[in-house]
Amino acid sequence: MSAPGGRSAAADRSTASDRGTARDRPPEEAAEDTSFARGLRLLLTVADRGDVRADELGALLDMPVSTVYRYLRTLTEFGFVDRHGGTYRIGPKLLIGTGSNVSSEQLIRHADPALRMLVGETGETAVVVRRIGLTSTCLHQVESDIALRVTLEPGSMSPLYAGALARVLLAFAPADILDEVLAQDLVRLTPATPTETELRERLGAIVMTGLATSEGELIEGTVSIAAPVLREDGIVGAIGVIGPESRCGAAWQARARRSVQQAARAIDAALAEERPR
Repeated sequence: MSAPGGRSAAADRSTASDRGTARDRPPEEAAEDTSFARGLRLLLTVADRGDVRADELGALLDMPVSTVYRYLRTLTEFGFVDRHGGTYRIGPKLLIGTGSNVSSEQLIRHADPALRMLVGETGETAVVVRRIGLTSTCLHQVESDIALRVTLEPGSMSPLYAGALARVLLAFAPADILDEVLAQDLVRLTPATPTETELRERLGAIVMTGLATSEGELIEGTVSIAAPVLREDGIVGAIGVIGPESRCGAAWQARARRSVQQAARAIDAALAEERPR
């Protein structure tokens, strides 16, 4: 089982930590890297760094400056990046929103131990995601050790209205983001993908409980449970677990809800420790 942009559940057992995230693959793996992944890595670096020069991006990403400018030109044309003098920053069409004072690198670093804890306690793949524009983007995952498993590859994107992880991001997003999502046609990715009415009802419940559960909304035959990672200025991301419904019944879900909320609190505490005093 896999999400859009993911890979087969019966794939090899190597974990995300073995391969690294989509952002930190070394140059020798460039042949395996896609143009999309390189562009996403550059975009996330711009978002994390704030104002950054093209030559700095080239050095950070080990990418020729000519290639950096080519990506920046395309991203600028779409409004994803803005140029200010000699530096670049995130553009008006790609507002990460509240919680953006925490970089994606920080979130990945502090989420990794929590994800490993979740895999140990639930047996299923654990994932951390962040909102970029109107999509949920997988930053990092730690896969289940079980051969038949669900994966969400780092860098893969999904709509904000489908699946527990994405819906947590939408529930705590600014009101204008919700308006933009609801103004679109909510494409039914599976028969369980929520309608607008169902989506509105579920968002309210997430805000009240701090938890989301979905069954087959993004990938048929799967169950996912997610919770927000919240800071004083808003949501930073969402953390959760996802597995086949054959293993994820009521008892598993009850246990996973407790573990996911505990993991979210652990990430928040780690981020708080890192703040300048």
